[in-house]
Amino acid sequence: MSRTLILTRHAKSSWDYPAISDHDRPLNKRGRKSAPAVAHWLRNNGWLPDEVLSSSSARTRETWDRMGLQARKACFLRSLYHASPENMRAELSVATEPTVLMLGHNPGIAELASRIVRQPPHHSRFYDYPTCATTVIRFDCDDWAHVEWNSGVVLGFAIPRELLA
Repeated sequence: MSRTLILTRHAKSSWDYPAISDHDRPLNKRGRKSAPAVAHWLRNNGWLPDEVLSSSSARTRETWDRMGLQARKACFLRSLYHASPENMRAELSVATEPTVLMLGHNPGIAELASRIVRQPPHHSRFYDYPTCATTVIRFDCDDWAHVEWNSGVVLGFAIPRELLA
């Protein structure tokens, strides 16, 4: 049995409202286009989440909403707001569904992606993980608690700029 992790950085957020907190920033126009494009790519490849683990920020919630995907479970956690790779992995370890989409922020999500895979994809943007970048990773285990560093196999990597081109 295997597990599939979809790691997505939130879509591009707006800086138009300097009075609101970082946690409450919404998406900008580009971000509102990127999220559905990534969802379309996931759907076309048959990579659909059963469970969502997301930061509680406005921009991660809006990214998920604009993706228009369905999942049996969706949790928006303050603990994933600007979380470290270790904290993200700890939250993942208690997931229960076979395919999990994790929505987060840089630098944590980029570092998690680079540390959790055996071999990174051959893409120049993988390590800087631009907004709405998404990696799909398969793990050969039957429980999220058994996911180890450097153990995932990359099934796909995409960035919105290429999907919208």
